[in-house]
Amino acid sequence: MDLGNRTVLMEFILLGISADPHWQLIIFAIFLMLYLATLSGNLTLVVLIRIDPRLHTPMYFFIGSLSFLDFWYTSVYTPKILANCVSQDKRISLAGCGAQFFFSCFAAYTECYLLAAMAYDRYIAIGSPLLYSDTRVYVKILSSLVGFTVLSCLLVILISYFKILLAILRIRSASGRRKAFSTCASHLVSVTLFYGSLLFVYSTPSSSYSLERDKVAALFYTIINPLLNPLIYSLRNKDVKEAFRKVMQTILPQA
Repeated sequence: MDLGNRTVLMEFILLGISADPHWQLIIFAIFLMLYLATLSGNLTLVVLIRIDPRLHTPMYFFIGSLSFLDFWYTSVYTPKILANCVSQDKRISLAGCGAQFFFSCFAAYTECYLLAAMAYDRYIAIGSPLLYSDTRVYVKILSSLVGFTVLSCLLVILISYFKILLAILRIRSASGRRKAFSTCASHLVSVTLFYGSLLFVYSTPSSSYSLERDKVAALFYTIINPLLNPLIYSLRNKDVKEAFRKVMQTILPQA
């Protein structure tokens, strides 16, 4: 839109990952499979936690909340990426871009709070197991995170893991240390993937800026992370695997 000598920007052109039409079809197929796998994986984990009474604990409440968040987080960008791969119109309106930015920031900030709450939850489970079943502790966790910035959430995670390390070192038996560490290993991997990709994108000096590298990093924390989270929290989790087995036996009873 031209207003006298001023031009008002009303839309953007999405460059996409590749301009080659043949590659765009391949990218469309890959991203469609990743998107469907992400939705089904996170939704399955949410449903399992909801229907199995054994998973009605604070730890699984946070895991279910993270899966529910990732279910929507990946839907902020992926549908537009898929449409961009098969459409000749590569434009996105200013309002559409603003909506994507708003919802992605909302999801990212919420995930920061969740990861911080989960870190403190792991510290309580390892350092003060007698308080772990007290619901007032979790009211305190959630209320203390209100108003925190991303940096504050990261600080909560670092302090929690420092205290977790001290608590593990106080455990005398090697088997006890391994068991304690295994309870927070999945969360530690999730935190590393999420904050690692964010720091890689937003802390890189402008002098070494690379558009292609930023595309890969952005895809990692917007698409790959939501895909990996349900796998991280379920593959080594006996309770989740047992709940899944029971559901499958109910749906497909043995003859």
